[in-house]
Amino acid sequence: MSAPFQIFGTDHVRFIVGNAKQAAHYYQTVFGFEPVAYRGLETGDREKAAYVLQQNKIRFVFTAPYKANSPMNVHLMLHGDGVRDVAFWVDDARAAWEYTTSRGAISHMEPRTFEDEYGSVTLASIHTYGDTLHTFVERNNYDGPFLPGFVPYK
Repeated sequence: MSAPFQIFGTDHVRFIVGNAKQAAHYYQTVFGFEPVAYRGLETGDREKAAYVLQQNKIRFVFTAPYKANSPMNVHLMLHGDGVRDVAFWVDDARAAWEYTTSRGAISHMEPRTFEDEYGSVTLASIHTYGDTLHTFVERNNYDGPFLPGFVPYK
């Protein structure tokens, strides 16, 4: 039986790290990734800093929490720096979430649509192994630097 949605590829891999700026700098310097987007205090996010880097079709997001008692920081204390989310680019995030959860996947986030001046993106996510997530990213109507809330990296 075929799934009622298409996976076009990996949208991004999100890491939780202690220092997002330093991790981004390392991947730029050592591997030649290019910075494409940012989110943090300067953009109004009081919870975390996030740097998006890209090389060809590979996109990494390095995220670091600001608050010591945040769920992200608890994850960091338990696991250290590492991958939190392997996100898939799909044609229909709601269909992907409904299909996978109807077959036993545990929901992390029900489908939600986020908007900014560049358009809208629908996200939904499930738990996989351990504390790793798979997020379904539907970006058919989005032309921004990464996701709503991110600004181009300068």
